[in-house]
Amino acid sequence: MNARGFLTRRNLVIAIPNFWLILFFMIPFLVVLKISVAESRIAIPPYSPLWDWVDGAMKFNINFDNYAYMWEDSLYINAYLSSIKIATIATLLTLLLGYPMAYYIARSPEPRRSILLLLVVLPFWTSFLLRVYAWIGILKTNGILNAVLLWAGIIDEPLVIMQTNVAVYIGIVYTYLPFLILPLYANLVKLDDTLLEASRDLGASRISSFFRITLPLSMPGIIAGSMLVFIPVIGEYVIPTLLGGPDTLMIGKVLWNEYFSNRDWPVASAVAIVMLAIMIIPIMVLRRAQSKGAEV
Repeated sequence: MNARGFLTRRNLVIAIPNFWLILFFMIPFLVVLKISVAESRIAIPPYSPLWDWVDGAMKFNINFDNYAYMWEDSLYINAYLSSIKIATIATLLTLLLGYPMAYYIARSPEPRRSILLLLVVLPFWTSFLLRVYAWIGILKTNGILNAVLLWAGIIDEPLVIMQTNVAVYIGIVYTYLPFLILPLYANLVKLDDTLLEASRDLGASRISSFFRITLPLSMPGIIAGSMLVFIPVIGEYVIPTLLGGPDTLMIGKVLWNEYFSNRDWPVASAVAIVMLAIMIIPIMVLRRAQSKGAEV
């Protein structure tokens, strides 16, 4: 094979993912960006064109009032802050629950490890919407959870969990737990056992060895798994809508209302662009963690 043929094939391989990103990310992003600087109109489509021809000359109609309107209305700022708060708390809860599970799977012998990994992936075989709907039957006032607690004598009256932030956290942790366990397991399973043996030979306890060796070496997996939970939760719509109440304010619900209820596409597009800008930081952290994980 000559050098020219090799370069052609290599360029073809590189072009495929680049074409995918351009087709399904860059072009939709540019469309949303164009709508975000347009004016809202009662028409089809419900926004003004980006340019017009006036006396044979092209005139651009760029309007940044949609971005200014977001800072004037506290609804959008509160939605961003509430989404970040809910995503942060849910990520921490998922990490507290997922780290012991990933650690146990990584330290299990091979036959058991495969079964445990299968159990982690098994929920993906069921529709995401059906799994969220199942939690309605579990958490509602006359649901399974309250029935069991009343039968066991733990509570005297049903707990009000549905349409609260507690229900939202439960739904998010349950749904996104595999996204944290899998990258964390992939990191923990590569941990060199000789480091732990050397630590114990030097007189360190198991707890000390964990905090000095296992936890620092698993940090790339912790960051990667946490970002895989945090990033999509910020824009979550289904779980807050089905499990949360009217006071559960998240940017995904605001986007839905602006697009489909108010039909204010320019403002909704501006909200989406700002949300994407906010998520650039955790995406950069995720890429850095993945680079460190590849070096281990």
